[in-house]
Amino acid sequence: MRAVVLALTVALVVPEFAPDKTYVYNYEALLLGGLPQEGLARAGIKLNSKVHLSAINENTFLMKLMDPLIHEYAGIWPKDPFVPATKLTSALAAQLQIPIKFEYANGVVGKVFAPAGVSPTVLNLHRGILNILQLNLKKTQNIYELQEDGAQGVCRTHYVISEDPKANHITVTKSKDLSHCQERIMKDVGLAYTERCAECTERIKSLIETATYNYIMKPASAGVLIAEATVQEVHQFSPFNEIHGAAQMEAKQTLAFVEIEKTPVVPINADYLARGSLQYEFATEILQTPIHLMKISDAPAQIIEVLKHLVENNVDMVHEDAPLKFVQLIQLLRFSTMENIEAIWAQFKDKPAYRRWLLDALPSVGTPVIVKFIKEKFLAGELTLPEFIQALVVALQMVTADLDTIQLTASLAMHEKIAKIPALREVVMLGYGSMIAKHCVAVPTCSAELLGPIHEIAAEATSKNNIPEITLALKVLGNAGHPASLKPIMKLLPGLRTAATSLPLSVQVDAILAMRNIAKKEPKLVQPVALQLVLDRALHPEVRMVACIVLFEAKPSVALVSSLAGALKTETNMHVVSFAYSHIKSLTRITAPDMAAVAGAANVAIKLMSRKLDRLSFRFSRALQWDFYHTPLMVGAAGSAYMINDAATILPRAVVAKTRAYLAGAAADVLEIGLRTEGIQEALLKSPAADESVDRITKIKRTLRALTNWKDLPNNQPLASAYIKLLGQEVAFVKIDKTIIEELATGPKPRQLLKAALKALQEGIALQYAKPLLAAEVRRILPTAVGVPMELSLYTAAVAAARVNVQATITPPLPEEIETMTLEQLKKTDVQLQAEARPSIALQTFAVMGVNTALIQAAVMARGKIRTITPGKVTARADILKGNYKVEALPVEVPEHIAAMSFETLAVVRNIEEPTAERTVPLVPELAVLVIILDFSFQSSENPDEVPVRAPAPFDKTLCLAVPYIEIKGCVELHSHNAAFIRNAPLFYIIGQHSARTVVLAVAEGPAVERLELEVQVGPRAAERLLKQISLIDEETPEGKAFLLKLREILETEDKNRPVSSESSSSRSSSSSSSSSSMSSSRVTKYLAPHGASKKVSSGSSASSFQRIQKQVNQLAKFLGNAVPPVFAVIARAVRVDHKLLGYQLAAYFDKPTARVQLVVTSIAENDNQKICMDGALLSKHKVTAKLAWGPECQQYAVTAKAEAGVLGEFPAARLELEWERLPITVTTYAKKLSKHIPMAAFQAGFRLERVMNSEKEIELTAALPNQRSLNVIARIPEVKQKRATLTVFLKLYPSNTVVFFIMLWRCLYTTSTLPCSCGCTVSYYHWSYSNRTIDRSTESSSVRHNIEVSVHH
Repeated sequence: MRAVVLALTVALVVPEFAPDKTYVYNYEALLLGGLPQEGLARAGIKLNSKVHLSAINENTFLMKLMDPLIHEYAGIWPKDPFVPATKLTSALAAQLQIPIKFEYANGVVGKVFAPAGVSPTVLNLHRGILNILQLNLKKTQNIYELQEDGAQGVCRTHYVISEDPKANHITVTKSKDLSHCQERIMKDVGLAYTERCAECTERIKSLIETATYNYIMKPASAGVLIAEATVQEVHQFSPFNEIHGAAQMEAKQTLAFVEIEKTPVVPINADYLARGSLQYEFATEILQTPIHLMKISDAPAQIIEVLKHLVENNVDMVHEDAPLKFVQLIQLLRFSTMENIEAIWAQFKDKPAYRRWLLDALPSVGTPVIVKFIKEKFLAGELTLPEFIQALVVALQMVTADLDTIQLTASLAMHEKIAKIPALREVVMLGYGSMIAKHCVAVPTCSAELLGPIHEIAAEATSKNNIPEITLALKVLGNAGHPASLKPIMKLLPGLRTAATSLPLSVQVDAILAMRNIAKKEPKLVQPVALQLVLDRALHPEVRMVACIVLFEAKPSVALVSSLAGALKTETNMHVVSFAYSHIKSLTRITAPDMAAVAGAANVAIKLMSRKLDRLSFRFSRALQWDFYHTPLMVGAAGSAYMINDAATILPRAVVAKTRAYLAGAAADVLEIGLRTEGIQEALLKSPAADESVDRITKIKRTLRALTNWKDLPNNQPLASAYIKLLGQEVAFVKIDKTIIEELATGPKPRQLLKAALKALQEGIALQYAKPLLAAEVRRILPTAVGVPMELSLYTAAVAAARVNVQATITPPLPEEIETMTLEQLKKTDVQLQAEARPSIALQTFAVMGVNTALIQAAVMARGKIRTITPGKVTARADILKGNYKVEALPVEVPEHIAAMSFETLAVVRNIEEPTAERTVPLVPELAVLVIILDFSFQSSENPDEVPVRAPAPFDKTLCLAVPYIEIKGCVELHSHNAAFIRNAPLFYIIGQHSARTVVLAVAEGPAVERLELEVQVGPRAAERLLKQISLIDEETPEGKAFLLKLREILETEDKNRPVSSESSSSRSSSSSSSSSSMSSSRVTKYLAPHGASKKVSSGSSASSFQRIQKQVNQLAKFLGNAVPPVFAVIARAVRVDHKLLGYQLAAYFDKPTARVQLVVTSIAENDNQKICMDGALLSKHKVTAKLAWGPECQQYAVTAKAEAGVLGEFPAARLELEWERLPITVTTYAKKLSKHIPMAAFQAGFRLERVMNSEKEIELTAALPNQRSLNVIARIPEVKQKRATLTVFLKLYPSNTVVFFIMLWRCLYTTSTLPCSCGCTVSYYHWSYSNRTIDRSTESSSVRHNIEVSVHH
């Protein structure tokens, strides 16, 4: 017998079934979803049955299931038992027990036959058994690999054949890598516009799929017999790196031989139809959402029922389950026929509320029936233009892009009624291009004939020089992104075809941009074309820069990027050089995996280019790239911005901004906005604003004047254009020309709009509006080895509702003919407004992984909910004549929770025969149960070193904050219970239950609040409205004297800083040199003189200066309220039933002779002397000072600021000083923490800190402009440590990615008085390159004589 086994090992015979026998097997299939850790909840199904196999002829067999039984599971694994789904089994028993036919030869399953009464779902269960019988055994090899056909597609399969002489059998092990398939059976929804980031998943994967088949083969008379077969398949998914934990779908199958019977399997009396092959057949999974299971018996009646629920329960505020009901409505519409939808529309089209809900739901259905319905209703005049555009845009993005739908969209674009409305035709045409793009994602071998009509339109428009039509055709081809369109696009590219050079610049740019989506599919085709355009110096610079964008989006190689870098060395156009250099340099910092090769190429190329290009200013064109990618979580974001300038233009020629996102191995261009100003540039160049000999202010004035004279602009030329892209697809674009400006300018005047608004308010406005939105529907449906589909999906739906009532009382009443009302009459009008609003929003998000069929659903689900309700009731009054404006907030009925958020993870199972018997179990069980499970697992574990894990108690906390005066408090109730105790990973922190609820409560003690008031009084009556007399300190008090002393010091410093002659400066400098030699440190203050100041000051003016200072101090020390009335007053208060004053008032004073402003905020409560005082004064034309004080009588804390403009040496400069006496402990605490990071931040930025004595209550910043391209900055910042630190920096900034710092360290001696001195200067030069973070330093030391002023404080 052993010889037989050995012979089988060398030349294995495939399994065979004798024609006169029936082989009986026990079959069990199990499919479970959840986390692999025991003690957590799982959901799944199990099928038990006997399988009878018998042969009809040599290659045709019958298979029949006997005594099938379906079980459900939703519980704590492995504690809870499976529950029999008796009703579902009974309903399917008849189908399950119908024999099916299949072809089987040499271990390979061929065609499958079944009667029409066998549903695809039941037939797929049979395929799951046939999949076990699929064996491609080779006679000459024991270990080999091949691509094998199976239920899930043609995938990589590895075979290992071995013998067991003792057991007298042969073992066959077959393993499948379901992530590497030539043909993978799957359905994706909502992923057409995403890109697979292959580089993101090279080392780390978010979805791993594998299957292992083990066979025990025993010799039999007819060959070999499958004695036992076991299958284990795992689908592991995590939105993050799977190393940090992942959810699993695990499928297990067991097929065990029982006996051989003589009774053959008899087919039923029905036609056996060819039903495909072994590969899985999709049924109604696409139409069936995984978040609920609905038994659809009468779709129209159920649609009407859900529609009425949505309309009736979302009036005053949105219903909590409105998003879920909206998804149900969409699902019911997906199962409806055209006739059903027509009947429902006819019933509700004249009811506005029902009509809006239908028009919001129909586009999200995503079936070809809906596109046809929308088209017919618009052509019949039953849809308005805004309704049609909104519905069509959404429908074209949601619909399945098959050939019939594409043809339907094409016929719609060519319809006569659509063609008469250019904007509408553009929307349809862009949607047509997007449809082709989606179709080619689903069918990679899509035909180029689909774009034939667009190619013809482009060719005809080119022959007729129809520029708008050429532009539209290019944008459609750009959306489609089919490689076959490259040739027609190249005919419109400049330089490559002579005919294209005569086209406008905008067309040439659009032709280049149309290659971007092609570059994602066939980068090798686009790269040489784009590089040729970049290097062609005969082309317009904008064309070359746009081609540079396309080149780098095509991910060029090192050779191409190096070729570009070499060509830029001899480039004469500095805009092209700046754009390409900045683009390459920004790419060196990219960290996204899909751009890693480009980043490496950019790092090589940047070394070939001159560092002098870093000094190019921002007036040259630039490209910026920024990104962030976190590898452990597989998430990232990227942004890019392109600014294209021109030496001959005033405004940028083009600005483009784009954002990109990465998640779970996929990438997508989320949003892109572009703006071009080509036409307006030429118009401005013809105006006097283009004169280069005038200064910038004059240029700006002339430019504004040119823009106001818009009637002189050309009629036939667009002035500007803009476009917007979503998910890489252009959805809208607009060209602004003189016609559009005329339409806007000739529209309703502001005065007419105001009168119309007042009339509407007087009549009253009552509005109830609800807006639903299916924000996300992303799905991936995969067959499992069992024959049951599993699904990964994400749904997000939201509903917003609001009820608004507005009523106005106008005195005197408006005239009947409001058009005759004058502005003077309007000013004398007293308007009282009452408004009540109750806006609310409900949002629900579902993330599902599990089984989703029309018969049964078993899945683990994450469900998030957000609901907010913010009611409000206000009254407002505007008395324009008296200058009084008042707003009152009145009490309203507040719901129990004004905002509630919850997130929970569940295991759910439900079947169609018992829809109300849904079983739901939290994924993370309660504390006591979980501890028992984990302890039990530990006791039965084979690993004696395993430590039991105890779950912590759920986190519960309530945070409350009482609002003073209005007697209410807001509380936030927090609850969290997760599985982080099992593993410290992001996924385990997420799963569980989390909630946050916001509650607004009335404080029990204290009088009730009637209303909140905010009143503004402007003009001379402001003083009358103040509820509390305002009084401040004067110069007789100690506090007043201190203020006067400080103010006098500021003015004296200003007087001393007046310029003196150079002779007196040098003499003072020489005298100070000897008297200060024994000192060790100094405090440096800058010589800052006002612009245009006199160069000489008479020595005999000291007396007059003192008198002037004393007079100015006396003026500024006075409280303005004693001399002038307030300009305006603002009172905010809470009105209580006991009429106690609570709140604040603000009074604003202005004294024109002294150019002084004073704001005083006081509490109107009795015995409350808290005040905030803000005082500002214009001391001279070049100096302003301000003081902020607060606390009791504004005496507790104070901050003084002074700003001045002048010259530093011979350069224009400005200085800002900030001083304080005392600050709150909170401010100083955080300031100390922040100061600890300043030295390191300064060092990393290339600064040097020099430690010298410095005031710890002062910050000073001085900036000077040596020329238009550089900036000198001097900063003095206090150090919290005992050692004082002064940062004195001369900073020269070049507008590029490289920054050059000139750091001048002044080392001076000081004396006990204020006098000038001579200082030695060390100049350090730092060059900091962002690309490699290296610092090159060269230092020069010299004795430089400078006249500076040294102030010393003991």
